[in-house]
Amino acid sequence: MTGQLRYGVIGTGMMGIEHINNLLHLPAAVVTAVADPHQESLDWAQLAVGLDTSPAKFTNHHDLLASGLCDAVVIATPNHTHHQVLLDVLHTPLHVLVEKPLCTTVAHCREVIALAAQAAAEHPRRVVWMGLEYRYMPPTQAVVGEVRAGTVGEVRMVAIREHRFPFLPKVGNWNRFNRNTGGTLVEKCCHFFDLMNLLVGTPPIRVIASGGRDVNHLDEVYDGEVPDILDNAYVIVEYAGGVRSMLDLCMFAEASKNEQEISVVGTQGKVEAMVTEGVVRVGRRADGLGSFRERHIRDPAIRHSGLHHGASYLEHEAFAQAIADGGRPTVTLDDGLMSVAVGVAAQRSIELARPVMLEVVLGE
Repeated sequence: MTGQLRYGVIGTGMMGIEHINNLLHLPAAVVTAVADPHQESLDWAQLAVGLDTSPAKFTNHHDLLASGLCDAVVIATPNHTHHQVLLDVLHTPLHVLVEKPLCTTVAHCREVIALAAQAAAEHPRRVVWMGLEYRYMPPTQAVVGEVRAGTVGEVRMVAIREHRFPFLPKVGNWNRFNRNTGGTLVEKCCHFFDLMNLLVGTPPIRVIASGGRDVNHLDEVYDGEVPDILDNAYVIVEYAGGVRSMLDLCMFAEASKNEQEISVVGTQGKVEAMVTEGVVRVGRRADGLGSFRERHIRDPAIRHSGLHHGASYLEHEAFAQAIADGGRPTVTLDDGLMSVAVGVAAQRSIELARPVMLEVVLGE
């Protein structure tokens, strides 16, 4: 890349600051503007970029978009605002990376995708990137690479476990309620449903889920309301061709060595990642019982590890390269739609206590 790429960050809460910290380590990137309605969040952004630098600060994203100070924007606002902010950004020529989830409903996802397709005729070199950074965690990339290389043969089963800490506090406590987040299985787990979709490679057909609110946030009350977000679930996703995947989520399991684990089993073998440890194991059935090779995964190209083991840095590197090349995004809005659709189906399966077909959810 040559020249400077000017970024605006819309939403400077925890994830907005995470993006700023990664952009500060990206060659040729400069954060020229930030927008957030909360002064405290704008102050956080100022501290992140450093007191010797002064990006333009706006209390609404419209002024940032009209400022002429940016070539690209990152949307890191609360989930329920993604829809409207994206519609506004897509009416400009600015490149955009939107944090997960794309939107909180399938209908809103479809509206955004339709507008992006329409706007592509006017801005054919504009890159619209779906922020699903878990794809870029080095151990996860190693698993995807082994699957693509045919190491495990034909994929038949995928299992992902996330045993982690509870939801963190956010400005206005917006993440405590399904109406703002889309529900835990949209908000948090769209990452994992995206990985399942990527690893399996055929369309999801049916979702069966069980979950509950058993430990976290039960004693919290906001404006007279108790949070309704799930803190644990099992989700089974069935795919075209008979492949099955499973998510095991627990958000009161911070006493775990590995926050995330991924396993892919095929007709010829198995590959698994202990993501937090950075360990990947590969075993081939032909090599006999208990045979496997293990390696530790590190990517020396990562300049900033941040909250996601360097994944956000690698994602931003790929986004910036796509802008420089005038290329297509590696992670698309359609990927975002499908990850949200599986999450919506999982939430609904729990509510209705029955399987939910993806064709029904996608038809809404």
